[in-house]
Amino acid sequence: MSKILANDGISDSGKVALEEKGFQVITEKVDQENLIETINKEDIKVLLVRSATTARKELIDACPNLKIIGRGGVGMDNIDVEYAKEKGLEVYNTPAASSSSVAELVFAHLFGMVRFLYESNRQMPLEGDENFKSLKKAFSGGSELTGKTLGIIGFGRIGQEVAKRAIGLGMNVLAHDKYTSEANITLNFFNGDKKTFTIESTSLKNVLKGSDFVTLHIPKLEDKAVIGAEEIGLMKDGAGIINTARGGVIDEDALMFSLDKGKLAYAALDVFTNEPNPSIHLMMHNNISLTPHIGAATLEAQDRIGEELAEKIISYFNK
Repeated sequence: MSKILANDGISDSGKVALEEKGFQVITEKVDQENLIETINKEDIKVLLVRSATTARKELIDACPNLKIIGRGGVGMDNIDVEYAKEKGLEVYNTPAASSSSVAELVFAHLFGMVRFLYESNRQMPLEGDENFKSLKKAFSGGSELTGKTLGIIGFGRIGQEVAKRAIGLGMNVLAHDKYTSEANITLNFFNGDKKTFTIESTSLKNVLKGSDFVTLHIPKLEDKAVIGAEEIGLMKDGAGIINTARGGVIDEDALMFSLDKGKLAYAALDVFTNEPNPSIHLMMHNNISLTPHIGAATLEAQDRIGEELAEKIISYFNK
């Protein structure tokens, strides 16, 4: 019976699928410093992680019986992927499973931003009973998303799911991607009808200058932020920006400065540079909508992730 350590958890459906095929699935969290010892002591064959656990060269070298490293989600920056493959390990992720969940969180933040829901929800419990009229006046200057332009930086699976929802709302879409020149975006309607739109990739400069809101769906591959003071300077006055991709893609200091000076009106962050200990100044900023890295954390996405990983693991051991 092969043992699987799902160190950052796995959905019940994924766990059941594995156990039905005879695998022992361990879900008790092991601290990073004890991970190598546990893998070797328990003869773990499969390590499943999300964003919390890392699988670096040291672990790969120290655990010769490990066969598979699986990442529940898209980005694999917490795994030394190429080195693992060189050592003969299989490395899996689930790039499509959480795309819809992340895209919907983008719009949760967008709707909240243009109607000031994040700040309103802070102030209503404090002042709603005594200063209702003044709060109503303060939060009455909202905007509609319909007719606005959404810039999508990174036009892979998630970026394209975002585009579907934007088109459905009547938004214009600008997209930038280094590797995708164009994409066909197909909307499937409730009655079985379909409509396909072709969106061509344009330059980062064009996206930044032409968008009312910008959403990021790119990995952080360099030490330098992709969106810094210079890039923010290209954006429309009063624009908004959303990061549900990776911490560090946006220069957080430049972001706060632009909000304080009124260059940008809105920002939303699901990921942070110093995660899991983000800047307290960022957390307290009145014009930033915040979530604790929950882009893929829906019940539906977790089921899809667990089931997809289970399918890949079962297939490997049945070869």
